[in-house]
Amino acid sequence: MIQITDLTVEQRMWPLLRQAFRPFFLLGASFSVIAMVLWLLGLERQVELPWYGHLLFWHSHEMLFGFVSAIVVGFLLTAVQNWTGLRATHGKTLLVLVLLWLLGRLSFAVGQALPAWVTVALDMSFLPSAALLLALPLVKIGQSRNLFFVPVLLLLTLCNGLMHYGHLAARYDVQRAGITGAILLITLLIAIIGGRVIPMFTANGTQTPRVNALPWLDRLALAPLWAIVVLHLTMLSGALPAVALAALYAIAGVALLVRCLRWRFDRTLKVPLVWSLHLAYLFIPLGLLSLAWHYFSGDFMLSRLHHWLLVGAMGSMILSMMARVSLGHSGRPLTLHGWMPMAFALLIGAAVVRVLGFWLYPENIMLSYWVAGVAWIIAYLSYVVIYWPILTRPRADGRPG
Repeated sequence: MIQITDLTVEQRMWPLLRQAFRPFFLLGASFSVIAMVLWLLGLERQVELPWYGHLLFWHSHEMLFGFVSAIVVGFLLTAVQNWTGLRATHGKTLLVLVLLWLLGRLSFAVGQALPAWVTVALDMSFLPSAALLLALPLVKIGQSRNLFFVPVLLLLTLCNGLMHYGHLAARYDVQRAGITGAILLITLLIAIIGGRVIPMFTANGTQTPRVNALPWLDRLALAPLWAIVVLHLTMLSGALPAVALAALYAIAGVALLVRCLRWRFDRTLKVPLVWSLHLAYLFIPLGLLSLAWHYFSGDFMLSRLHHWLLVGAMGSMILSMMARVSLGHSGRPLTLHGWMPMAFALLIGAAVVRVLGFWLYPENIMLSYWVAGVAWIIAYLSYVVIYWPILTRPRADGRPG
């Protein structure tokens, strides 16, 4: 039972500020569309803004720490209410957090017009503030199971700091450690959360028995992934023989592949809210195994292979989870709008084209960027248009939140 101290105040509150998923899902999805448009136009030199850093740095940073971080924070600060039964961040506190995120995005877009410390301070303050707001109800209720998400947000802050330091000190190795660490840390977060919810959503959505977890398989999948994250964040990955790093990626990839195949994807083909989660999760082992091959053979560009995780796993999982959470937490039935399965499919296609475009369009790589980018734009713009009235209106069942 959620503790609401004053239901009248709750009902007078602007619906967009009643739970964190509302503003962060809406603004995060909208920002990803704007950022993708600016990225594509910037590549064609049709748009030039006074970015903090250069265009590629802006794109890499903002898709991770602008878009993905907003969705992660929106999800966690919503889920903590279910975990603890205590009212999570809302109202004026939530508004301040949203404004902090917005100021970070604005400062990055006009960074050359500001002292660097202003941009760094604004951008670096968002995730620690969210971590504090997440920790308070967990500590108050004494719930340790989900407390580990707090240090995960702080580790993401460390990744962000490495990107800033690498940029300002002209240390590309440090900047790369921040980017890679963030990609792998968010992948790990998706692997953990997906492992908790996908079997349950599959059982509920298909009305079939839930597949029980195998603890030894979960440990085999997640332990090497944790090790890879630590190695990249401490910049020790380069000290390992490439074959050893490849082995860690391969073990995690194979174990995660076995893990998700056990969840019986074949049962979900008529339930888009579930099959989309399965396919998004499948991009994690695909990405990790591709990276294993890179470290083993030296083939393929790392940045290209990372897009299995960035577009395939993160982009697809975020869209699918937002579509589900926005319905469930607004008191609406889990009935998907007819266009959303196409949006899911577009994003899956975007991942394939973005990674394999080198072979699909060898004479015109920019074409693959545009195809993948436009697919992303249509998919996330679809979410914004369809879910705008859901996110900006009170719950359909009249309950608070």
